[in-house]
Amino acid sequence: MKTIATIPCHNEESHIGDVVSRSLRQVDTVFVVDDGSTDDTAHIAEALGASVVRHPTNQGPGAAVATGFSAALKADADVVVTLDGDGQHNPDEIPLLSSLVVKGKADIVVGSRFLGNWCTVPLYRRFGIWVITVLYNLGASQQLRDSQSCFRAYSRRILEEIPLTERGFGFSVEILIRARRRGYRIVEAPISCVYHSDSHSLNPVHHGLVVALKVLQLRLRRDWKWPGSNKH
Repeated sequence: MKTIATIPCHNEESHIGDVVSRSLRQVDTVFVVDDGSTDDTAHIAEALGASVVRHPTNQGPGAAVATGFSAALKADADVVVTLDGDGQHNPDEIPLLSSLVVKGKADIVVGSRFLGNWCTVPLYRRFGIWVITVLYNLGASQQLRDSQSCFRAYSRRILEEIPLTERGFGFSVEILIRARRRGYRIVEAPISCVYHSDSHSLNPVHHGLVVALKVLQLRLRRDWKWPGSNKH
């Protein structure tokens, strides 16, 4: 089975070289989606062997991930692995995720930062992740420990049947909620995580609120039915 890694990036010249080099040892092809970077991210990635797809302007992480999915599908990927370009994910752990899809044990594998492996996510960000994950899990039979991890493996049919519509960070929960609603198998695998001070440039409170509201919007729209209402 053909495994492709997609790495959405915006101004990650400090880390992208190492991420690309190590990812290429674990997969057949690496696509780097340069989301309007103003530094040398694209040039470094291309020089080290990645196929680079460029957005002329910054369109958002969800749009970058969707572009990576499209490129991987066109390249006949059977399994698509996503990881960040800022060095927080360990490319050597790609097989831990992709093998579960290859073996038919899962449709989506989420690399969980909270299942025992070493993780340096600051406490205030852990709290935000916990709140979002609680909202994601509430009332659902299929639950996760880390709904916000972007280190994941997807089967081809997931990407063919569930196109992303969220351009911002809400994409991370959009695809999980829609896949869970359709009965796909979502499992977690333990990963390590090295958190850098420049891993996220967004204000963590603003980022957390935006994603939390998106979880509520997606779930209230279809998952929950209020008494006397025909809406989910």
